[in-house]
Amino acid sequence: MNIASDIAAARAGILDRIAAAARAAGRDPQAVALVAVSKQQPDERIEAMLAAGQRLFGENRVQEAQARWSERRAAVPGLKLRLIGPLQSNKAADAARLFDAIDSLGRPKLAAAIADAAQKQGRCPELLIQVNTGEEPQKAGVAPAEADAFIRAVRKEYGLPVAGLMCIPPADEEPAMHFALLAKIAARNGLVELSMGMSHDFETAIRFGATQVRVGSALFGARG
Repeated sequence: MNIASDIAAARAGILDRIAAAARAAGRDPQAVALVAVSKQQPDERIEAMLAAGQRLFGENRVQEAQARWSERRAAVPGLKLRLIGPLQSNKAADAARLFDAIDSLGRPKLAAAIADAAQKQGRCPELLIQVNTGEEPQKAGVAPAEADAFIRAVRKEYGLPVAGLMCIPPADEEPAMHFALLAKIAARNGLVELSMGMSHDFETAIRFGATQVRVGSALFGARG
């Protein structure tokens, strides 16, 4: 097995599918970004993905991302990192320092911690608010009914810019209704970025307006 060629072929295939889904929805394929979910991937697969031209990556944990990307930051021009996993308030400063975007903002305490870190560091990552569209107790994010008020509070009380929304639909439900709900919340709040859709449902997400799709296993292959 040639990991480099397999990874390059997988990435090309996913990009083709993204483009086809965008065109089918009457959208510009360039309006949909591919976020390669690199959590827990071995170095050889990361290097192969970089060699294939991928520059946008998503990570779940701050410490794991620090170990993987701190040195590569300086060596890879154009590298962009997004935190797509839940973030503890006490890690907010580290996250704001490492990541170009934090996509999982969903609590007032975290908003306060990010605002404090941004003020001290003189920069603020792009921020997406995570909406728990399925209202699942084990998942992070703000409930749909509370999303408008939370977006308003993040903007006005904490002085943070909000670029868009993110969701992870329940595994056992049709994702389309969750994508439609997220798009509706975004539209009424003037938000343009929608991070939704993963390996198994990103084409559906594009149909509902996704501007970023988070793909892991379909790009890297199964872990382990």
